[in-house]
Amino acid sequence: MTDIARIAQIVEPEAKALGFDLVRVIVFGKSEVGDEEVTLQVMAERPETGQLVIEDCAALSHRISDALDALEDQGEVLIGEAYRLEVSSPGIDRPLTREKDFVAWAGHEARVALKAPVEGNRKSLQGDLVGIDGETVTLIDKKSGQVSFPLDDIHSAKLVLTDRLIAATRPLDSSGVDEILEEQED
Repeated sequence: MTDIARIAQIVEPEAKALGFDLVRVIVFGKSEVGDEEVTLQVMAERPETGQLVIEDCAALSHRISDALDALEDQGEVLIGEAYRLEVSSPGIDRPLTREKDFVAWAGHEARVALKAPVEGNRKSLQGDLVGIDGETVTLIDKKSGQVSFPLDDIHSAKLVLTDRLIAATRPLDSSGVDEILEEQED
């Protein structure tokens, strides 16, 4: 079995060296992605923008590949089979993985899957994120109302794409948009 914590331990300094914050490290199995290989997915962001551009992804991908290859040459195999490395920005409907994500995105709609049921035996919640207090996350669920649960009980959480979220985020670089719009009108 792949040790995600160990991989994150290797990846995080590589991200930091480029000035990025690590958002998530996850391995998808073959059946989950419908492919011949497993996928090692690394999400990172520039702290000042919450995004990465393609050049950032490429630079981080090279650093991660070199670090993993060096460990493999020393006999430490972190993923025991062929895999694909995918490095990306978290995107607009980003996963919420860190305490600071629950602070930064308070007021936005989120979808949360819990490890243990809460409020009427529910594991799936969706609604406006109130925020986090210590280790307790609070969400105003569309079905159950206000629900609080430990951060450690979260299996997965991500923002829901809404007009409010779109308005709150903007692209890192919108140069050239006018030319694209003019071409589409012709």
